Amino acid sequence: MSTLATQPSERLTVGDLLSVLRGRAFALLIVILGLPNCLPMPPPIPLVCGLLLALVAAQIAAGLSAPWLPRALLRRSIPRDDMSRAVARALPTLRRLERWSRPRVTVFHSAIAMRVVGFVLLTLALGLIVAAPIVGQIPLGLAVCLLGLGLVERDGLVVIGGLVVGAVGIALNVGFVFAVIAALVSIFE
Repeated sequence: MSTLATQPSERLTVGDLLSVLRGRAFALLIVILGLPNCLPMPPPIPLVCGLLLALVAAQIAAGLSAPWLPRALLRRSIPRDDMSRAVARALPTLRRLERWSRPRVTVFHSAIAMRVVGFVLLTLALGLIVAAPIVGQIPLGLAVCLLGLGLVERDGLVVIGGLVVGAVGIALNVGFVFAVIAALVSIFE
């Protein structure tokens, strides 16, 4: 963030943030898109996060080295003071995570593994889009956050944890979709 501190503007754009994050931009976008889904949220939030996550996941699966976002989104800005407060609040938690997390199971550092993670994230994003209202997105949101944090910290064990939680979340939501379909079939018979 020191590079951002030297900029004279009172506001920071999404483009500014991505340029500073460089190699970790994908991972942090994943965490940001997963966080709102870790709590019960009304229906539009999982849909919007799922669509944006699908865009990011498709880029990872395609092997892009940095995220592409529409210019309108890159120009969006937030006040510098708000960003400073958010960073100050997040630092204690991030420092605790960094003490526990360390580079492990380094198979996830390869380009092929990142593409596989991109396809898994795409599956989780599609799950968020059709998640059961209010609580169905919670396991998927946790999985997305774990995957993102594992990638940020280069900790393959956290990534594996995210994969396990994601499999449970997908299974729960597939069960929900089948229950809805079965209910509709029984109503129309």
